[in-house]
Amino acid sequence: MTPPDGRLTDEIVPEDRPPRDACGVFGVWAPHEDVANLAYYGLYALQHRGQESAGIAVSDGNRIMVHKEMGLVAQVFDEPALTALRGHIAVGHCRYSTTGASVWANAQPTFRSTGTISLALGHNGNLINTRELAALLGGREPGSTGIAATSDTDVLTALFVSDPAVAVETAAATVLPLAKGAYSLVFMDEQTLYAARDPHGFRPLVLGRLDTGWVVASETAALDIVGARFVREIEPGELVSIDGRGVRSRTFAAPKPSGCLFEYVYLARPDTTISGRGVHATRVAVGRRLAAEHPADADMVIPVPESGTPAAIGFAEASGIPFGQGLVKNSYVGRTFIQPSQTIRERGIKLKLNPLRDVIAGRRLVVVDDTIVRGTTQRALVAMLREAGAREVHVRVAAPPVSWPCFYGIDFATRAELIAGRLSPEEICASIGADTLGYVSLAGLIEATTLPEGRLCRACFDGQYPVPVGDDDRGKHVLDGLGVGS
Repeated sequence: MTPPDGRLTDEIVPEDRPPRDACGVFGVWAPHEDVANLAYYGLYALQHRGQESAGIAVSDGNRIMVHKEMGLVAQVFDEPALTALRGHIAVGHCRYSTTGASVWANAQPTFRSTGTISLALGHNGNLINTRELAALLGGREPGSTGIAATSDTDVLTALFVSDPAVAVETAAATVLPLAKGAYSLVFMDEQTLYAARDPHGFRPLVLGRLDTGWVVASETAALDIVGARFVREIEPGELVSIDGRGVRSRTFAAPKPSGCLFEYVYLARPDTTISGRGVHATRVAVGRRLAAEHPADADMVIPVPESGTPAAIGFAEASGIPFGQGLVKNSYVGRTFIQPSQTIRERGIKLKLNPLRDVIAGRRLVVVDDTIVRGTTQRALVAMLREAGAREVHVRVAAPPVSWPCFYGIDFATRAELIAGRLSPEEICASIGADTLGYVSLAGLIEATTLPEGRLCRACFDGQYPVPVGDDDRGKHVLDGLGVGS
């Protein structure tokens, strides 16, 4: 219901759900190492990329064992579970669903076995021709797991082992050029660890070196936590195979680099490096650019913790306005299985943030946030700051308006749900109750990455999709009811 003044009212919504990445993937080939524990710590470092389910598959050279459940990494794995996973190859995954419902059957790594070969696979991204790929299965029963292929990941897994006479590496090199959309894959058979990245390189994927083996992960931060040295990024259109003979590489498709610009804004950890540029440094540079593009006459710059902090630092440095900590974040608020009461839901944001009243009272504030998606959080935040005594609230956003949905592995709302998809910045400013509102320009954001414009996907900001998406492939449940698989 819209009130007479035209402002949107959704205060009873528990939170303005942030953009969520599809997944985090991790793989390790390391004889004489506890690969299950390495995968556990790697997934822990990637937990921000997926919080619905987690899983690890391990091979001892003869068979693959898989342990996966719904929940966070620390909820899914305990010491007995990890101790049971013995071997020298591991593939790990933490998931947020894009194609395929959020149910146990779609938790990853997916697993398929033909009797002569087995495969476990983890996928970060989202395919946009899932129906077309599923049709290639042709009614065959490639697996014996009894799990229907209701996710794009399981379709790929089934295709990789659909012909027992064809080696996994050969099958992958044949199937991957047919897949459209975003995929950073880590998968394994009994003997070999594989990694592959789509020709556009939408989602990140890196290769690291251990003293006794190799690691593949979504972000360099996951290499750091397991003591691996960064070697290089897996290139767009590249398939890597790792076994006792070392690392082999082949190009299965011509590269057309279009790395996700939103990784720099929000998704990646600040201690991760992408294309040679630290994410933290990029976000600080965005804040400096934001101060130049949208200056404010204010007493203090405060971030919306934690993701708004680097840009707030940059804004304060460039503007000369003191940086302050005006909001305290509850570090223990994340995924919860307990539904808050109506009273708590109405308070919404106070579950996560609380103002420092003695810091805020009587001051003109610049509040720096990473993005505005639906506007619910910012509306509640501005109201909370005014209630705490702020004299003025100037909101600055370290990203351009998010006006278009993503089909390459980020779960944005539909365009109708995106506040910038239907309101101008001036209308958004009025809707959230701020004194002023400023977004960094798309050119300013791109400049901060130090990458050429043509090497970045910015579709969520400008609607220019590197790979066209048909209407039939725009939902996470495109395979439901098709009966694909065994």
